Amino acid sequence: MLAKFFHRARPHGSKKDGYRAVPDEIKKQRRLYYIVIAIIALAFIATTVNTSFNPFIIFFNMENFIAFIVNDMIPPNFGRAVGLWDSLIQTISMAFLATFVGGIISFCLCFLASFQTSPSSVVVRLVRGLASLQRNVPTIIWLFIFRMTFGIGITIGFVALLFNTVGFLTRMFAEVVDEVGNESMEALDSTGSAYLPKLAQCVIPAAIPGFVSWLLFSVEINIRSAGIVGAMGGGGIGMLLMGHLNAFRYRTAFAFILVLAAVIIIIGVITDYLRERVLSK
Repeated sequence: MLAKFFHRARPHGSKKDGYRAVPDEIKKQRRLYYIVIAIIALAFIATTVNTSFNPFIIFFNMENFIAFIVNDMIPPNFGRAVGLWDSLIQTISMAFLATFVGGIISFCLCFLASFQTSPSSVVVRLVRGLASLQRNVPTIIWLFIFRMTFGIGITIGFVALLFNTVGFLTRMFAEVVDEVGNESMEALDSTGSAYLPKLAQCVIPAAIPGFVSWLLFSVEINIRSAGIVGAMGGGGIGMLLMGHLNAFRYRTAFAFILVLAAVIIIIGVITDYLRERVLSK
């Protein structure tokens, strides 16, 4: 009797009752999380066994890594970093030029890749398919293809970045047009407006903030990629950096690495700030 009384007298919302009152949706969500975690853990174990890679080897050899940095790379030798600033300007110029040329091409293609503004669904699939091919093939692969044809130099670095940029921005610009063009296009369709006036008066003004935001994001991506592209034969600071590494001039190479990292960080901060300002308007 006492147990029954206290059970009835237990205030509503107690810990035990709250646990029993967990909705079925939350329980299903928890089970899904556990399944996903188990799959990730099993995939990690399977790939580790399959590749015969010890994921803890980095921690075991951290002492050697620190010794290499301290003894062979510090202090950085800026005195022998001949051509550092010229090659840095080349790298920045290559990244900016690939971004803005790619932006112009993508601006022209995005209206054909958008479901709201394209004249045909076949054209949409064709343009999006080509953009996906360009975007999903890594920049390094494009670089290797062009290097076999044109040799090494800043030209192939620019073209490799351009191909990847066009694929990326075409898809992103098309998504922006899809978001802003639906209601606006329907409103102008009811007035009998022609195709180009609809784009100029309605879609483009509404899509400009999104275009600028993705263009700035692409600048940041291309600045990072330009150093890697250069190291693989695409010219700029990456090519000189790889030359110093191959010649075992690690302190000089470290000077190149520090300057390149600083430039990437600064440009990243600037583009993030500009993107926030553009999107907040």
